[in-house]
Amino acid sequence: MANAFFSDLLSTISERGRTLLRRGSAADDKQDPAELVELCEALLSGRGEASGTAMAREVLDRYHQLDAAGRLLFFQTLARDFGPDRARLAQAIEGWRAEANGDDSSDLDSSDLHFASEPRRQELIRRLNRAPDGTSDLVSMRSDLLSLMKGNKDLAALDRDVSHLLSSWFNRGFLVLRRIDWSSPANILEKIIRYEAVHEIRDWDDLRRRIDPVDRRCYAFFHPALADEPLIFVEVALTETIPGAIAPLLAEEREPVAVERARTAVFYSISNTQRGLGGITFGNFLIKQVVEELRRELPKLDTFVTLSPVPGFMQWLKEAEAVPVSDEDRTLLESLEKTDWIDNAELTTQLRAVVEPLAAYYFLKARTPKGRMIDSVARFHLGNGARLERINWLGDLSPKGLRESAGIMVNYLYRLDDIEKNHEAYANNGEVIASSAVKKLLKGEGRRLRDMRLS
Repeated sequence: MANAFFSDLLSTISERGRTLLRRGSAADDKQDPAELVELCEALLSGRGEASGTAMAREVLDRYHQLDAAGRLLFFQTLARDFGPDRARLAQAIEGWRAEANGDDSSDLDSSDLHFASEPRRQELIRRLNRAPDGTSDLVSMRSDLLSLMKGNKDLAALDRDVSHLLSSWFNRGFLVLRRIDWSSPANILEKIIRYEAVHEIRDWDDLRRRIDPVDRRCYAFFHPALADEPLIFVEVALTETIPGAIAPLLAEEREPVAVERARTAVFYSISNTQRGLGGITFGNFLIKQVVEELRRELPKLDTFVTLSPVPGFMQWLKEAEAVPVSDEDRTLLESLEKTDWIDNAELTTQLRAVVEPLAAYYFLKARTPKGRMIDSVARFHLGNGARLERINWLGDLSPKGLRESAGIMVNYLYRLDDIEKNHEAYANNGEVIASSAVKKLLKGEGRRLRDMRLS
């Protein structure tokens, strides 16, 4: 209630201030980016909290009325003209150099240098965030920015500044974990349907099968500034053993598992909902928080795993120059382009012998030019402290699964005693903690390549 009262108060102050702002100015549905930039300059130069709140709301509203070309021009102006105050920065640099003789005051001058180097657009973004619903609008604005960055490298500096501030505002300390069930508000349930990014939820009946049975759970992380917007949600199946395929978990006519028999919690879908928060880390232990919540409710659970897609695998097979395959294997892999290859038992067996070891190589050895793991799902779970436990052949036979990952799915294991250790190994050294079963697949690939060279 306190948050609602404060929000209503801000809205009232903002609306009154905007009425004053608009007096004497003609209403015009089509916004001029240059006028919007002038309003931003006024917002930065003002000191009044009430007028600043109103002006911030006006900037955001006028921004939404810009077309794509106007938004691009607005972003380019922020990137070009709202950098650091050069005179102030030059003065701070000279002050820091003057104290480079080791005087104790040099620490203070270093602080001056830090603040002087901050781009003015960062303070602008902070002030925009004071507007009612400002945080939500800024997240939406960054979604537009990400769309416009393709082919516009001059926007990279602006995105760094927006990302820097969003990372502070959306760190794990601000996030609240809530369970989603059939009694949750309809507007939130509708967003779960809309935002599901891994396994499509077709309708309300399909959603109910995901969250209502005794062996199903759904959890979502929320931020106080976006109270009814789940930022990330996790769908969980309670099972007796670790599954290797998604179809049985989602089957309409499946028999629910009695809770007292369940020993395994399977995170089979994890969806980020806000495109404007792309690349913003929410912290590296979100899944651990869900695990701890499940253990409090169901203490008999002893295994926590994912059943995850491998969205980048097929693209890597097609495009990477360093894929370790012979010409014969390359010809065999071309069969994956056909939609009916899974109907040929002999071909499926031949492909498995080639694809499974390549999948192990993809996770354990293949890297981007910058040295990162290729697969975004793998980066997320390994960064959260999981172990690469098992590669499942034909785990996802949906058209999307066949198209993106040749039907492969992966189990990542979350063992509470090892989460921090695994996270540190990956974060500090890039080490992929994997089970012996996965490592054996990679060794098999090495033997196959040696045999190929000797033949």
